[in-house]
Amino acid sequence: MRLQHPIFFVVLISLILAHTSSAASSPVLAVQINDAITPASDDIVSAAVQEAEAGDYQALILFLDTPGGGLTETTSIIKQIEETRLPVIGYVYPEGATAWSAGTLILQGSDLAAMAPHTIIGSAQPVQLSPLGGTEPINDSKTTNAIVALIEEKARMHGRNTTAAKEFVVSNLNLNADDAKKWGVVEYISPTPEDLLNQIDGRKVKKITLNTSGSVVKYFEPPLNLQFLKILSDPTIAGLLMLVGLYSLVFGLSSPGVGAEAFGVVALAMGLIGLGFNVNLGAIFLLLLGVGLILAELHSHSFGILAVAGLICVVVGSILFVPTSFPQWYVPGSYQQSMALAIILPSLILGGFLAFALYKVAKARFAPPVMGQVIGEEAEVLDRLDPRGYVLFKGEYWQAEADETVEKDEKVMIVAKDGSKLLVRRK
Repeated sequence: MRLQHPIFFVVLISLILAHTSSAASSPVLAVQINDAITPASDDIVSAAVQEAEAGDYQALILFLDTPGGGLTETTSIIKQIEETRLPVIGYVYPEGATAWSAGTLILQGSDLAAMAPHTIIGSAQPVQLSPLGGTEPINDSKTTNAIVALIEEKARMHGRNTTAAKEFVVSNLNLNADDAKKWGVVEYISPTPEDLLNQIDGRKVKKITLNTSGSVVKYFEPPLNLQFLKILSDPTIAGLLMLVGLYSLVFGLSSPGVGAEAFGVVALAMGLIGLGFNVNLGAIFLLLLGVGLILAELHSHSFGILAVAGLICVVVGSILFVPTSFPQWYVPGSYQQSMALAIILPSLILGGFLAFALYKVAKARFAPPVMGQVIGEEAEVLDRLDPRGYVLFKGEYWQAEADETVEKDEKVMIVAKDGSKLLVRRK
């Protein structure tokens, strides 16, 4: 019995020390990379890395649930993972999440890779939108080989299966958590962050031995400006802001004094910020040309021809303006189609309203008189009468002719009517 007492005390002291060590382990910072990867995602990860390095954190976890995103932003995130002194764990989470295309690249670039059950990675073959609105793979060897070399090198760096990494790109390979671990492209399968931390406890990464069993997971909250930028950076939101801004300018410039042009400038500015000022000059030219043609239609009476041409320019410019194709946008083809539809559809709807408005204006201009006696009534000059132009009479546009030059905004009196044309003189 006497021999049992020292053993008992040794075991008790060991348990106390183990508990104390676990309780004293540093927390782990977690940051979410969900939805599309945009310039805001890059900034959020950068801010999280800075906070983790400045604080008492022993590792950083990237929660991945993304269809992919900007290739430039993706490579920037991978570079931050490599440059930080802290171990970075890529974790496809929660259950049902996906990390496609650019998300798969980030996972392979992480120091440790993990997946929750029932999650999917893969679909990393670069695709682009076809002229008919479908998607087609990019078979250019220069482009494909660059992505293959990148993902293979990241997999090799972390001791993962380079053959499977290559198949993500060249064959659109998709793997669930069990297959991904079997194929050696991830190290862990875990249903919760807490369970994952218990699994990686004792692992040596970047010359740091992780002591994560029982560690607290603290979630990084991006500052308000980055949260706002994340919303603006969504390609669909940015595209809609550009369209709303352009049409607001059209209506504002055609009807001064309403204030729509000011709203249009603000919307355009937010759209440009959301796109990270990655401006396609050809798209900008088409957008401006489209706006100019629509404005010209409002003042030239071409029976809608200029408006239709302007609408086509706006739609095509919108498609080119928002980065929905590789390499600017590295996502599966179905997601690119959804983004393109979300951008084109509002433009078509707004174009329909514009066409209806032009139809009503044309109908009012060329309709036979329905107001009875017009002689002696007052009208307002819309275009300079020299001697012909247009006047506004009881809310309708009329072609008019004066016996002398009359400037815009002056009042005139109707002295006669010749078919659909009013004869006027300065009041």
